[in-house]
Amino acid sequence: MRTHVYVDGFNFYYGCVKGTPFRWLNFQELFRRLLRPNDVRAIKYFTARVEARPGDPDQATRQDTYFRPCEPLPGLEIVLGQFLTHRVTLPRADGMGYETVLRTEEKGSDVNLATHLLHDAHRDLLDCAVIVSNDSDLAEPIRLVHEELGVKVGLISPTYLGGRHPSRQLVRHADFIKRIRKGVLSDSLFPDPVSSPNGPIHKPHGW
Repeated sequence: MRTHVYVDGFNFYYGCVKGTPFRWLNFQELFRRLLRPNDVRAIKYFTARVEARPGDPDQATRQDTYFRPCEPLPGLEIVLGQFLTHRVTLPRADGMGYETVLRTEEKGSDVNLATHLLHDAHRDLLDCAVIVSNDSDLAEPIRLVHEELGVKVGLISPTYLGGRHPSRQLVRHADFIKRIRKGVLSDSLFPDPVSSPNGPIHKPHGW
């Protein structure tokens, strides 16, 4: 089946790779392993550019480094939304007053994912759409693609971290469900370094 994969980058990062040794991930290899023998023709990775923060000034540099081996992969497209950062006042965990902290929210990726999913399906570019997310807000576009346009839908649940379960709202519209586990993440990493025409690309320190 002609298969397109739609990756909710924010959901994937916090559900599967944050704080793990699996951040140097080759999505092409990951989905080759998870979806064979499907004909994976496109992988769309919906994320946003991060900004340097006082406690982590190298955050944006690490992201740029990761994008470099991803961008040449055949069929992989990085679709960017944006991060918005604002100050909020929250109660302290110890109950002793309040603290002002920076809260970062990703804007646009879920809308971008839904838009690309529906647009690709309307143009008859795929037989199977695979959604990598646990965001129940995507239930309606997935339902439309599945029920109204007759596209087979797979759900890959990024719930390796935290022991969460796949969203019931998404599960009800899926023809098949897979979970991402430690073994397939470990087997789907880029080499370190990655060769490129401009010289080797090294995995960021600490990854």
